[in-house]
Amino acid sequence: MATSVTICLWFDTGAEDAARYYCSVIDGAELGTITTYPEGSYGGQDGQVMGAEFTLDGTHFYLLNGGPHFRLTEAASIQLRVDTQEEIDRYWDALIADGGEPSECGWLKDRWGLSWQVTPRRLEELFASGTEEQRVRVNAAMLKMQKFDLAELEAAAAG
Repeated sequence: MATSVTICLWFDTGAEDAARYYCSVIDGAELGTITTYPEGSYGGQDGQVMGAEFTLDGTHFYLLNGGPHFRLTEAASIQLRVDTQEEIDRYWDALIADGGEPSECGWLKDRWGLSWQVTPRRLEELFASGTEEQRVRVNAAMLKMQKFDLAELEAAAAG
């Protein structure tokens, strides 16, 4: 059997709800197996949801209901690379809904505390192909944003 990679993220509770929500709002996401704690589990969690699997653009995730011992932080995030302002707006709004928090430069936390980046592919192109002067202007514009605004980034690149 070939080696496979799955990203495991530790949740206090809510792993199943989070996985179902991500699959409902992110194009192409697919829900996988939901597992429960067996009888005699640590912490008396018998029969409760242990974890939920989902796949996002070919990447496998396992969300573990492990309890309050560890917290999600900005040190790890999921980056959604998108093409249009409509996609930026849709994903941003969906992920900060019901208690999420916007941050800077396309970053946000959802209501479960998981960090996401909603990043336009065009931003990467502007940094990769622009002149040094253009990249400085784009960077300055980007640093003033929470949710990315493609028109503003393009205007910064154009001068």
